[in-house]
Amino acid sequence: MTINEIQDEIIEEFAGFDDWMDKYQLLIDLGNEQEPLDEKDKTEQNLIDGCQSRVWLVAEEEEVKSGEVNSEKVIHFRAESDALIVKGIVALLIRVLSDHSPQEILDADLYFIEAIGLKEHLSPTRSNGLLAMVKQMRMYALAFQAKTD
Repeated sequence: MTINEIQDEIIEEFAGFDDWMDKYQLLIDLGNEQEPLDEKDKTEQNLIDGCQSRVWLVAEEEEVKSGEVNSEKVIHFRAESDALIVKGIVALLIRVLSDHSPQEILDADLYFIEAIGLKEHLSPTRSNGLLAMVKQMRMYALAFQAKTD
């Protein structure tokens, strides 16, 4: 599934709710479904700068077969936060960007954030945290891409 197809799916899920309390609950549920990180991954190095709450993000490069002979490298993200709504936000970002190539991640226009109304319903500090998470995911993509070029 492409990044845009996943974003469209998320937009459709959130469109089913009119009330922002229900949307926050969906975010919390998505965060709670997220696999918790191992304690060994909760390091200073994996902590995202710019988030008010603590968010740990781990990126691993994986090789995926794309055909009989070819294989493609994708980035698999894992994360956790100590804040419920932030945990849901990072779960959405992982759902959209994880298991895609570095170039796809770098080229992605994350329009779902605005389309579901997340931008206008987050406090300024949470908005900054969201931007910091996206920036960190793109930095990982840049680093993995530079390693293979």
